[in-house]
Amino acid sequence: MKTMITAALFAVGLAGGALADPVLGVWKTEVDDGAYAHVKFAPCGPNFCGKIVRTFNAEGEYKSPNLGKTLFIDMTPDGNGKYSGSAWRPANGKIYKGSMTLKGNKLKAGGCVAGIICIKNTLTRIK
Repeated sequence: MKTMITAALFAVGLAGGALADPVLGVWKTEVDDGAYAHVKFAPCGPNFCGKIVRTFNAEGEYKSPNLGKTLFIDMTPDGNGKYSGSAWRPANGKIYKGSMTLKGNKLKAGGCVAGIICIKNTLTRIK
C-alpha cells in the first residue's frame, strides 16, 4: 500500500514539474513578413508545442488564416533552458529542425532546413 501511494505521489510530482516548465505561457514573436503573433506554449504529450493564438500586422490585430496552427512542434526540454524539436514558418510553409534557448523573458528560437536555409526569431514573454 505504501509503495502504491509513493508511486502515485511521484507520478503527480513529475506531472507538476511539466506543468511548471518555464517555457509555458504566451510569447510575442518578432515581425516576419510584416506580421507578428502571440504564441501560447502548452504541453503536448511529454514535450511542448506553441500555437498561434493572436496575429497582428501594421494595422493592428487581424484574423490570420494561421490562427490555431502549431508554430513550435514537439519541443523537447534538453535542460538548462534549451529545447529541441521543429518549427513551422508561416511565410514560406516550411518546417525547420528547430531549437530554442530560454533566458529570462526572452526565448531565442532558430531552425534550419537541410542544414543550409536557416531562420531565427526571438520571442518575448507576454504572460
